[in-house]
Amino acid sequence: MRIGELAERTGTTTRALRYYETQGLLSARRTANGYRDYGEADRQVVEEIRSLLAIGFSLEDTRPFVDCLRSGHVAGDVCPNSVAVYRRKLDELDDCLAQLQAVRAQVEEQLAIALDRATGDPTCC
Repeated sequence: MRIGELAERTGTTTRALRYYETQGLLSARRTANGYRDYGEADRQVVEEIRSLLAIGFSLEDTRPFVDCLRSGHVAGDVCPNSVAVYRRKLDELDDCLAQLQAVRAQVEEQLAIALDRATGDPTCC
C-alpha cells in the first residue's frame, strides 16, 4: 500500500509516517517508480506506535515494541525490552503521582490556613 493509504488506515498523516521512517521505526520498500510501498506488518507497527504515543509514551519508548514486532512476534509487548519500558513508565507515573499528591497536600494546607484567617476577619466573605 502507498503512504497515503497507510496513513488513512492507521489514522495518522503521511508526514508522521515519513518522520517514523527517518527515526528508523518504519521502513518502506520502494516501487520501480520510487513510491513508498508498505505491507500489513508496517500497518501493525504504526498502530503500535500510535497506541503507545496516545497513552503518553515517547517516540523513543516505542522502539523496543517495534523491534519486537519486526522480529516476528504477534504483539510488540511480549519481549523483555518492551516489558522493561512498561516498568520504567510505571515508575515514572508513580513519581508523578507522588509529586501531585504532595502539591495537593500543600494546597489543602494553604486552604485551611486561609479559612482560619477568614473566620477571624470580619471584613472577609
